[in-house]
Amino acid sequence: MIAIRRMLRRLGADTRGATAIEYGLICSLIIIAMMTGLAALGGGSAGMWGKIQSNVETSMK
Repeated sequence: MIAIRRMLRRLGADTRGATAIEYGLICSLIIIAMMTGLAALGGGSAGMWGKIQSNVETSMK
């Protein structure tokens, strides 16, 4: 039990992992922003591809 407490105290005092966690949080926020932006732009490109498809189908008749 004492060894576990000692290990937990050492882990609590170690700040090296804090930087990695901060970078992970920043990366996740960037990814969420990118996904939101791509979702917003996705609707516009779907309309464009539908228009191209209808033009191709019309020209093949």
